[in-house]
Amino acid sequence: MTLRFVLVPQWQGSPSPRAMRLADGVAALRADLPASATSEVAVPLESGDDQGTGISRFSSVQLVRERTSLVLQDVDGPFVVVGGDCGVSAAGIAVAANRHPEVAVVWFDAHPDLNSAESSPSGAFSGMVLRAAIDNGDIAADRVVLAGARSWDAGEETFAAETGLRVLTVTDLDDPAALVEAVAATGADAVYVHIDLDVLDPAELDGLLDPEPFGMSPSALVATLKALRARFPLAGATLSAYAPSALDTEQAADDAATILRIIAALD
Repeated sequence: MTLRFVLVPQWQGSPSPRAMRLADGVAALRADLPASATSEVAVPLESGDDQGTGISRFSSVQLVRERTSLVLQDVDGPFVVVGGDCGVSAAGIAVAANRHPEVAVVWFDAHPDLNSAESSPSGAFSGMVLRAAIDNGDIAADRVVLAGARSWDAGEETFAAETGLRVLTVTDLDDPAALVEAVAATGADAVYVHIDLDVLDPAELDGLLDPEPFGMSPSALVATLKALRARFPLAGATLSAYAPSALDTEQAADDAATILRIIAALD
């Protein structure tokens, strides 16, 4: 299987004042990806406005989604959307679900991203993207598995409880079979894997915009991905939220090695 990579240096979905570092992260990763299998979506320079939606910078986020969808529709086979903020998964999930109606979404993230415009404390789309995919009908709630989330807003907890979302903690993920079994229970015949790098423990990766303690180790994540891929075909994936700090070349090299191990486990 040959993975195709679609780079989407979107930062407008993030609530962080350091969000532009997400675009830097995409640029840093590009050098380590095969040029012949990589394309890039143009992200507008302007931040955009909410257009009355309650979603910050909505106009730019929506434009990027439309552009990403067009690029992905021309990609044959499995793909990896490389962000940028978590909002880049919106197009990837929709395209994958259209091709694979029985797909499951596995959401590796320290944050469940289940807010709505009404419940979100920040108005940032990156904290709403999974909820939006469910509410829009791109993926059914019973085909979603949350993995490694450990920082929840009240509205997210309510939504997860009401919909009966499958949730695996970092401790649950010590056993790779736990995730495989959770996905199998959805009845899926393929998976879309979203990886926000903040699912990792911040001691393991320097370039995290929103670090949360007590995350997964890279080895545990890689083992879990390999177990998942041994059972299910990959419909698509997202790798998001790499935000390298400037000038620390030694740490950047360590981060790159970790991220490439994660990408290799998807193949």
